[in-house]
Amino acid sequence: MKQIALTGLKPSGAPHIGNYLGMLKPSLELAEKFQALYFIPDYHALTTVRDRKQLADLTYQAAATWVALGLNPDEGIIYRQSDIPEVFELAWVLSCFTAKGLLNRAHAYKTIVDDNIAAGREDDKNINIGLFTYPVLMAADILLFGTHFVPVGLDQQQHLEITRDVALTFNKNYGDVLTIPEAVIRKEVMTIPGIDGRKMSKSYNNVIPIFAPPDQVLKPVKRIVTDSKRPEDPKDPEECNIFAIYRHFADADAVAAKRQLYLDGGLAYGAMKQELFELLEAAFTDKRDRYNVLMNNTDELDRILETGAEKARAIAAPIMVQVRKAVGVST
Repeated sequence: MKQIALTGLKPSGAPHIGNYLGMLKPSLELAEKFQALYFIPDYHALTTVRDRKQLADLTYQAAATWVALGLNPDEGIIYRQSDIPEVFELAWVLSCFTAKGLLNRAHAYKTIVDDNIAAGREDDKNINIGLFTYPVLMAADILLFGTHFVPVGLDQQQHLEITRDVALTFNKNYGDVLTIPEAVIRKEVMTIPGIDGRKMSKSYNNVIPIFAPPDQVLKPVKRIVTDSKRPEDPKDPEECNIFAIYRHFADADAVAAKRQLYLDGGLAYGAMKQELFELLEAAFTDKRDRYNVLMNNTDELDRILETGAEKARAIAAPIMVQVRKAVGVST
């Protein structure tokens, strides 16, 4: 039996290059070696999204993203978090083994508390219990399926550490019931720079979208920040925001040649941006078309998600039975 790898894509809007390189692409590659599960944490989104139509639309966008980028629903399993009731039962069980102090140190919660204190507000102003206990629900998402590997970015690594801590606490009390998951981090794409050089993030408004029309891709590519060196000047490719993205889409020979051109002099940033745009179009044109077809056929997305939920529950049910037996409640 294959080991299990699990990835969640929060319904938060159309993906960008940073999402693709940092999480989506490596997650899809896991299906080659593992039983891969891909879920859409729609209940997680309730911490911030309170419009039901928006939440439904964002959920469809997340599902269409996975399938358009190459997920085969017959091999990988894709489902909505809300279609797996066992997740929420396990979340309660795990919450009884989670120290409050552990959640106090969670980055998302701690950041808001620090912002409130800096602004002279009450520590927990505008913080709901859902946000505070977010790591527990994430732990349930992972542990319910006996997950062995979870691809995460650096910003999510702490949540996996919390998951491991909670699982170890539970197992210490009841024996080896829960599988202890491991993080999978691709160091070469841990941080993808946005067009301003900071980490690519919607919150910085510095992203390059992957499913937008060509003109909406070209515009941010042309705005990538560079230094003031002339084409004939030697340049350091490792300091160039364009090259940092280019290297992930060009073939190895082209990357090596371009690197040497940077070092020798003779590279114009304008030409480099145009070449990057053409590479992105080659990589995503067909995927964008597939995405648009799916977004115009949500019945098909519902069918895919419902089928995936049935498969996911078949994996989760025996594990939940073991948890119930362990704690001594009805099975």
